[in-house]
Amino acid sequence: MTRHRLLLGILAVVLAVAASTTVLARAGARADPCGAKEEQAAERGALVSGSGGRVLVIGDSYSVGAGVEPGQSWPVRLPGRVRVDGFSGSGFSVGASPCGDVSYATRAALRRAPGGGGLVVVEGGLNDVDQPPAELEAGFARLMRTLAGRRVLVVGPAPAPLLPRADVAAVDATLARLAAGHGTAYLSMLDVDLTYQPDRLHPDAAGQRVFGDRVAGRVRALLEP
Repeated sequence: MTRHRLLLGILAVVLAVAASTTVLARAGARADPCGAKEEQAAERGALVSGSGGRVLVIGDSYSVGAGVEPGQSWPVRLPGRVRVDGFSGSGFSVGASPCGDVSYATRAALRRAPGGGGLVVVEGGLNDVDQPPAELEAGFARLMRTLAGRRVLVVGPAPAPLLPRADVAAVDATLARLAAGHGTAYLSMLDVDLTYQPDRLHPDAAGQRVFGDRVAGRVRALLEP
């Protein structure tokens, strides 16, 4: 009987330690949102879709496919051999993300050598709505310098219901103006009708399909010889 109680006591201690470890691990994950975003970015980056001309997508949580499976994110709808460099919460501005400088220009510079030729699709702008306009313009200019000589399509922000439409429209107008000034193709998404997840910020799987199909039309035209 004593031995039985001893075994039960040991088992209880083991279970308590395991439960505590799980709680601490979960707490650590919540305390390190940037680490979680890096993991999501790596998972999405490992997925290469399609075949044909090379396409590199640089973007934010929309490109990562936040809230849906990586294979449901909009870049899989694009023609060509598509790779994705996405980081949730990032944007054109250095200050768009609290996770350090993960701006598009900085990440484009890191991808410049392995990316080679092909088309670069830069998607985003929602995380720049609260950034100073000068920072948005500086980030865009730095991105264009980094991608000099490459074919580029800039895809603007979608009208996510969570954010004031006027703020999103202001970023869209700025990006359209900057793209025109650099002779870069621009695709506005202000009029796209997406369905969203309960957070009213990220498209659901159906919304991702609509977004991707809209971009695919422009990408297809740009990939044609």
